[in-house]
Amino acid sequence: MELFVIRHAKAEAHGHPQGDGARALVAKGIDQSQRIGRFLKQIDRRPDVILTSPLVRARETAEHLCKAAEMPGPVVQGWLACGMDPETAIRELVAFCDFERVGIVGHEPDLSSFIEWLLGCSGSSVEVKKACVSGLLVHPPAWHARLLFHLPVSMIQG
Repeated sequence: MELFVIRHAKAEAHGHPQGDGARALVAKGIDQSQRIGRFLKQIDRRPDVILTSPLVRARETAEHLCKAAEMPGPVVQGWLACGMDPETAIRELVAFCDFERVGIVGHEPDLSSFIEWLLGCSGSSVEVKKACVSGLLVHPPAWHARLLFHLPVSMIQG
């Protein structure tokens, strides 16, 4: 399976009156999300399904990405909320093994830890910046992976 790990795009600053989960994307974040979607479409690597954290900034990232990539909307998954650990991610991703390509949209430091776990490295070897997309070739059931690419949105043309 090809797994695309995507960190949410730029959102409102911390301190939202309704809490961290309510922080929405800012205009720059919407643009970043759309760029990722167009990129995945351009390289002919649109995921068969996009799974997203229920937090507003991740969900909006996934929605704008899907629209720009001209693909069905995202599926909200509670396990992708802040605090996800690699073991939980693997248990949940098993249900999506029939898909050729799966995208997940989530948060830091969870995504970096997950990529490190899949690659068998540790010690802050991976940093997933906002609106970064990482492509991995994952081999269930052993769940080891090979990194295909790791691109911050700044390297993706508009």
